[in-house]
Amino acid sequence: IKNKPYPKSRFCRGVPDPKIRIFDLGKKKATVDEFPACVHLISNEREHLSSEALEAARICANKYLVKNCGKDAFHMRVRAHPWHVIRINKMLSCAGADRLQTGMRGAYGKPQGLVARVDIGDFLFSVRLREQHVDHAVEAFRRAKFKFPGRQFVVVSRKWGFTKFDKEDYETMREQGKLQPCGGHATLVREHGPLSKWINNPI
Repeated sequence: IKNKPYPKSRFCRGVPDPKIRIFDLGKKKATVDEFPACVHLISNEREHLSSEALEAARICANKYLVKNCGKDAFHMRVRAHPWHVIRINKMLSCAGADRLQTGMRGAYGKPQGLVARVDIGDFLFSVRLREQHVDHAVEAFRRAKFKFPGRQFVVVSRKWGFTKFDKEDYETMREQGKLQPCGGHATLVREHGPLSKWINNPI
């Protein structure tokens, strides 16, 4: 990564659509309690990842997980979003193109595709699932790594699913009523707010 971000805008028109369209796969509506384990695929390079590579890795990981765990046994999320436009300085290579070729004169190119700018430690993919399927998730991400240049590593998270709470803390806080489930994650019940909130619901 060396240049400034170059997103699609009114100045940068005619950008092709990104290849990757689906960023959530599997059982998206699963409650937060259903999938306690979480595995991440993390970038170890500062680089650009094309939308084609992200799509290929998504298909690869999804296919392996569906085959080995079942299509409702996980919820996978693509966390890198391609919006940076890359350009190409098209050269004509046919026989009569000698007079048209200008080399590096006016070399500002036309938009060619979209890439995600990732840094070291950025999440590329995350999946939440049950504990017995963690090994399958690690293998799925190992296969997805081959679609990317550079180095990536797979990490089994200590957190509960896609939440920000450790597994031990999560279970105790849920028993104490300190966590409010919010779909795929959980929020902390704040000790502020109107009295009516606490009258029938003491912690």
